[in-house]
Amino acid sequence: MAQASVTLQIATLPDSPGVYQYYDKDGKLLYVGKAKNLKKRVSSYFTKNFDNNRTRLLVKKIATIKHIVVKTETDALLLENNLIKNYQPRYNVMLKDDKSYPWICIKNERFPRVFPTRRMIKDGSEYYGPYTSMKTVHTLLDLIKGLYPLRTCNYDLSEEKIRAEKYKVCLEYHLGNCAGPCEGFYSEKEYHENIEAIRNIVKGNFKDSLHKFKSQMKQLAADLKFEEAQRVKEKIDVLENYQSKSTVVNPKINNVDVFTIISDESYGYVNFLQISHGAIIRSHTLEIKKKLDETDAELLQLAIVEIRQRFNSLSKEIYVPFEVELGEDIKVHVPKLGDKKAILELSERNAKYFRMEKFKQVKIVDPDRHEKRIMAQMKKDLRLTEEPRHIECFDNSNIQGTNPVAACVVFKNGKPSKKDYRKFNIKTVEGPDDFASMEEVVYRRYKRLLKEEQPLPQLIIIDGGKGQLSSSLKSLDKLGLRGKIAIIGIAKRLEELFYPDDPIPLYLDKKSETLKIIQQLRNEAHRFGITFHRSKRSKQALNTELETIAGIGEKTVVELLKHFKSTKRIAAANFEELSKVVGASRAKKLVEHFSNK
Repeated sequence: MAQASVTLQIATLPDSPGVYQYYDKDGKLLYVGKAKNLKKRVSSYFTKNFDNNRTRLLVKKIATIKHIVVKTETDALLLENNLIKNYQPRYNVMLKDDKSYPWICIKNERFPRVFPTRRMIKDGSEYYGPYTSMKTVHTLLDLIKGLYPLRTCNYDLSEEKIRAEKYKVCLEYHLGNCAGPCEGFYSEKEYHENIEAIRNIVKGNFKDSLHKFKSQMKQLAADLKFEEAQRVKEKIDVLENYQSKSTVVNPKINNVDVFTIISDESYGYVNFLQISHGAIIRSHTLEIKKKLDETDAELLQLAIVEIRQRFNSLSKEIYVPFEVELGEDIKVHVPKLGDKKAILELSERNAKYFRMEKFKQVKIVDPDRHEKRIMAQMKKDLRLTEEPRHIECFDNSNIQGTNPVAACVVFKNGKPSKKDYRKFNIKTVEGPDDFASMEEVVYRRYKRLLKEEQPLPQLIIIDGGKGQLSSSLKSLDKLGLRGKIAIIGIAKRLEELFYPDDPIPLYLDKKSETLKIIQQLRNEAHRFGITFHRSKRSKQALNTELETIAGIGEKTVVELLKHFKSTKRIAAANFEELSKVVGASRAKKLVEHFSNK
């Protein structure tokens, strides 16, 4: 399909936080930006009158808009930073300098120091973050240092040097901020236990630390040290309100390619996330048109090879939703839990958004392709032998057995065909019998279609469970149509789909387009039937009221309704107007009745 227009690309953007990228007609990246709401932010570029010449020039050059969906604004900020630093787009200025976001480092040494840094050095040290502000880092470090005594010196605290008494405790020891490992006052085992607790804090697991803080606060309050207790309480509040590290970035995930696939009957959509030093530096979704009935595994395998070649990826490890064969040189990992699984889910979410945008664009510019895809999907989901281009749905309507009616609505190519809707008065059934009523209307409907040699539907949907479905099958048997038209029943409560001679119902994905069309059919049949039923009850109620007036018979009622059109107008008419239609005697009775009412 040809490149969608910018207007169309904007129209199908999601209302989600993320990062957007503008490209010119030659595919050159012009600008990267972040947004709380992608659609609103990108739309603003094309609706505002900018004073800045560079901004106006940028907007003129935009030919393609790409985006990456993330969970939060924080994720968008960090991802924007990664992309700008990696690609240096021409129109980005703010994040092109050497400034980077801060990390918390747990140094790789015998008694590890914990400190903030903006540089990552590959020496085996652990890095957590990045954080969106240094204030957040200092808050966390203040909390950590307030709870766990840690050294701040840069001495080489080897066992030999401590034993040789090379160092003396400093002011930090006397202030109570350090337990003095330099003189052997603090065991290595206890120090590393505290480091493990600190790891939990920076990972966002505050449970143990919160418990200790709360115990500390209660003890201080019991000792009547209320000011100190209040300071501890403030730290608890900060911890409880603090959101854990970004899901977009995890420093432990380095030099990895992530691939996921979403597919339908006709197309596969493969999303690729490239991760370097724990940060997403690239996102790309590839659309693949199916030629045969390829599996997701086959499509994903082909796409991985194509995308890695296209972007010259040399990563030795990939994350995928299921096993694929890519040779011995690449480690294939299928994440089940934690941060790796979250990255996989993020990739899948981007593939889903891409697919939805394509659907919206196709629906606008190529409705025939949209219809073909929907029909092919319904055929597959409902286990049919042919595409359900013509569907008819039946519903009964009666209240306490009065005025029983039924409705038949018709969908063609997935859309309502209102000129083909039909309504039925129940003729052969006495009382509220939904099963017999359904049998009657299905028989009448298809007997007439056969008689008039009209085309039959590929699918009949019965609003009801096994009972209504069985009754409908009796009618098809009588007409010799069983097996020639697919028929299913849908039960309202759990959206169960029942098939003839199959006791086990089918459950479709609640978000599937097939189920949505079936629900639309069922709701439309219910609406159409209820409207007819109300109309019938209303007319009967009006007619009955006129007939209850002494001296007013059926012929008089017909004359009145023919002239005045409704009971409301009859009630509003004066004596002269009524006497012209039914004579003075009857007019007097009508005026007296409505006056008393």
